[in-house]
Amino acid sequence: MSLKYPQLSSGPHNSRFKMLLVAGTIAGLATLLLFFFARGSTELNPPLAPADSPTNASTENAEPPPPPLPASPIGLLHATLHGPLESAVISATNPQLGPPLTQVIVRTLVWWISVPQHLMRTDELWAVYETRDNAEPLLHAIRFSSRKTGKTHEAFWFHPEGERYARFFLEDGTELEPFLVDGPLEEWEQITSHLNDGRRHQGVDFKVPVGTPVKSPFDGVVVRKNWNFRGNGNALEILETGGKRRCIFLHLNELPSSTRPGQTVRKGQVVAHSGNSGRSFAPHLHYQLMDGNNRVLNPIREHKIIHRKLSGEALAAFEKERERLRQRLEGKTP
Repeated sequence: MSLKYPQLSSGPHNSRFKMLLVAGTIAGLATLLLFFFARGSTELNPPLAPADSPTNASTENAEPPPPPLPASPIGLLHATLHGPLESAVISATNPQLGPPLTQVIVRTLVWWISVPQHLMRTDELWAVYETRDNAEPLLHAIRFSSRKTGKTHEAFWFHPEGERYARFFLEDGTELEPFLVDGPLEEWEQITSHLNDGRRHQGVDFKVPVGTPVKSPFDGVVVRKNWNFRGNGNALEILETGGKRRCIFLHLNELPSSTRPGQTVRKGQVVAHSGNSGRSFAPHLHYQLMDGNNRVLNPIREHKIIHRKLSGEALAAFEKERERLRQRLEGKTP
């Protein structure tokens, strides 16, 4: 038995159906072609990076830009005095740097003149200095033309090989500062204050690290310990045998309990260690001498003093450094 399937009519509805089927097929093929074309174009031609930014590849290969050069901590000062020294230094630098730099400069000037009494208008000052974080400026070289002395003075900061501290030297290699024979210290970095520096100071301040041994300058007996602690800090007073002079040490490190009034000491004996106690802004030793009538004596005059001088290889190394610093003083090197 054979099955008979109904025959589609070839009327107007059938024709419309065929046209819709053909149109749908064409639209689907067109959509498919556009999809593959767009995909291929993306793979062959990756999107361009914005004009103002590099592509990933160039970013990976490019070297990073060099860091900006830090500001040089070395400066050159040239000032002519027409009033106070500090005003001239501030005008040549800035209000923040001027005051501390003036203090550092005065420490060298006082070995040539009395400050401020001998400063005169039109005196000229040159200085090579270094600014430091959380520390006072460091003076490398100084030149001072003085109307009072009629001379041009120079000093250069130099660290001899094998020595603990750098110090200032004159052009011939002689130390600027005097060395106190039989003084309270074997060595120190710098004398930061003394009786002739215009500060009305009653002693000599030695810049030394905390814990530096302090010796008695003569035979004597301890008469006082730790008075006026808020200002003096740990303090010690020794009366010379025979009652001629008294020495006072201030801002010491903690004194041992065994140190007490009535204790006898010998010349050169270590009696304390330097510190930073009391009203003190940096580690140092204050050394003061008094006579029997409570008059202040100048330790630099009471002690025998010498000015040590470099020799041999140390002198040759200093002369080389001196010429380098002179070039900086004259602004011929960066």
